[in-house]
Amino acid sequence: MSAAVFATVAGIALGCALVAGALGLLALRLLSRGSLAAQLIVVAFATVVSVVSGTAVVVSLMYLSAHDLTVFYSVAVVAGIVSLVMASLLVRSLVHHNHYFRAATARIGRGESVISPDRHTSTEFATLAGELAATTDRLTESREREERIETSRREIVAWISHDLRTPLAGIRAMAEALEDGMTPDPERYYVQIRGQVDRLSGMVDDLFELSKIHAGALKLSFERVALYDLISDIVANLAPVALAKSLDLRFEGERGLTLQADARELARAVGNLVMNAIQHSPAGSVIVVSVTRHDDGRAVISVVDAAGGIPAQDLGRVFEAGWRASEPRTASTWGTGAGQSGGAGLGLAIVEGIVRAHAGQVTVTNVGDGCRFELLLPQHPLG
Repeated sequence: MSAAVFATVAGIALGCALVAGALGLLALRLLSRGSLAAQLIVVAFATVVSVVSGTAVVVSLMYLSAHDLTVFYSVAVVAGIVSLVMASLLVRSLVHHNHYFRAATARIGRGESVISPDRHTSTEFATLAGELAATTDRLTESREREERIETSRREIVAWISHDLRTPLAGIRAMAEALEDGMTPDPERYYVQIRGQVDRLSGMVDDLFELSKIHAGALKLSFERVALYDLISDIVANLAPVALAKSLDLRFEGERGLTLQADARELARAVGNLVMNAIQHSPAGSVIVVSVTRHDDGRAVISVVDAAGGIPAQDLGRVFEAGWRASEPRTASTWGTGAGQSGGAGLGLAIVEGIVRAHAGQVTVTNVGDGCRFELLLPQHPLG
């Protein structure tokens, strides 16, 4: 083929393609608000017309016989129809997938699980369906977490309202008795009022501490802390309370462990656990506070009591704010701050918040006739 003939053929093919393409673009513009299926059919039709028209013009110029032209046009028409049918099948598949993803999106919006696509789905669509399923799982977890948070918030409000009434009613009654001069021992009433005020202050402190934890505003001052010194101080401070209940509060474990921590906040967390154990352990039982080193190098502070354990259905909620155990741990004080005689189930939530701020982990398990709470703390939480 000479250069001139080649240029002629290429020019004819280009011209036909441009005309078919222009008509296709016009059709697409008119169908811009139409369905994707119609637009894909237009693209396929324009492609077929472009090829067939260009070929037909060139063949016609070659002065073939009428029979040969008829054969060519027959082949071209059949090939074009087959191409359009194949395009229609592809469009049908795409429409099917579109319906699937629309339904899947609607199910996600309703909080329902996504149904897996059929086994004939292409790799790309199967991957997208998998991402939708994973998104559904994450959204479900998020909804459940929000529901737990909302339930916890309502429980906190309910328990705070309940626990405030008792000390406030007592203070009011004693104040009225003192005002009317109806008490033979005013000094005793002054002491009791002071005790109730301390109780209220402890509840307010717990709420403030928990609010800082939830807001991410808990600021820690890290320093090198000797765990034996910290634990022995807590045991010494709470020993009189334990002795008053005929409990044996003791320390066991290693004495040379140190780590980087906020001594004040860590003491508060451990003190909450020890005080809870004291409040719930029966007279004559033993409470063991120990310090050991985990196999991975973390320090482990554990508090083991004999308070009857926690029901299995409650173990997953132990560290939720506002949670209070069902039987056998039924005392209203479970979960309160250390040293308080009542509370709204904030103590264990505060413990978890403080431990997390130290990049640690807190766990609880039932052992024997009681519970084991463990604080697992890294040696260098900032590193």
